[in-house]
Amino acid sequence: MTSFTERTKATLRETLLDAAADLLPDRGHQGLRMADVAAKAGVSRQTVYNEFGSKAALTQAVALRVAAEFLDGIRCRFEDAESLLTGIRGAVVYTIEHARENRLIAAALGTEAGEDLLPLLTSRGEPILTASAELAAQQYLALEPRLSPEAAALLAETVVRLSLSHLVLPTHSAAEAAESVLAVLAPAIDQFVHNGVKREGQS
Repeated sequence: MTSFTERTKATLRETLLDAAADLLPDRGHQGLRMADVAAKAGVSRQTVYNEFGSKAALTQAVALRVAAEFLDGIRCRFEDAESLLTGIRGAVVYTIEHARENRLIAAALGTEAGEDLLPLLTSRGEPILTASAELAAQQYLALEPRLSPEAAALLAETVVRLSLSHLVLPTHSAAEAAESVLAVLAPAIDQFVHNGVKREGQS
């Protein structure tokens, strides 16, 4: 495949994802029609099927793209952080604030049309959860190298799950949610770091 063909294919895929992302908040997964995605993108319905294979695959691709955008934002927060705790705080605030502003996620959390999108974030959201936790674990180790990989992975998954719970049940502001996450995580981080130093001293 030539570079021109690759660029054309990538542009087509992005155009289809843009069209689906624009339709999903109002229609949900069940109400989304491949023909409408095709019409909005200015292509044939068969082109959409050729690119994604099924409506479920298209919806999942939209969700993964949204997740990738959030992961980039989270990565930037960690890169600018002075410590692990400030990095976690910034990442949680960013995740919750921008998730509430994102049309697709807001629909999944708060509209009738979005009810069938919610599983992409919860029961069927394992690819998103995994990618978020893996990125966070890498950043945790960079900011606090005394953590073991296992501890970093456990802490990262816990933060992701706690952040998700605040999104699904938004009873606090983003800043308040971040502080509650830190209240749970700070003692655990101290314990993991202490144990890591202790093991090194005993070896």
